[in-house]
Parts: sequence; structure tokens; C-alpha cells
Amino acid sequence: MAHSNQARKRVRQNLRRADRNRARASRVRTFIKKVEAAIEGGDRDGARAALRNAEPEMARGAQKGKFHRNTMQRKLSRLSKKIKDMHA
Repeated sequence: MAHSNQARKRVRQNLRRADRNRARASRVRTFIKKVEAAIEGGDRDGARAALRNAEPEMARGAQKGKFHRNTMQRKLSRLSKKIKDMHA
């Protein structure tokens, strides 16, 4: 158990940050799943729209340090390629 005021504050901050990171990661995964679902369904326009919505969320996750920036760029690139390879 934390005994000093500084340690108690650190515990509070860590809990808040953990909640925020968990929510951010979940949100990013949800956006990616929406893109993948549209691709699986063969909805090219829906997949493009979902990717446009997912891109800023993915970038924000990388910028805030939840995900490595190269990981997000790789995922974005692969999703873009899957959409591009779909038949119109």
C-alpha cells in the first residue's frame, strides 16, 4: 500500500491512464474490425468509409504511445491493399 501522498497520487494517475489506454486500444480494434467486416462482406464503399473513420483513430493510438507507429502503419497499409484488391 502506498504511504506517501506522492505515491497515492501516482496510483490514482496510473489507474486513470490504464483505463484510458484500455479504452483507446478497444476503440482501435473495433474500428479495424468494422473495416475487415466490410471487406469480408464485399462492400467496397463501406470498407473505404470504415477505413476513413479508422485511420485517425489508429494514428491517435500510435501518437499517444498505445501502439507502435510502425504497427499501425502496417495494419493501415494491409487494410488499404485489401480494399484496393477488391473487385468493384
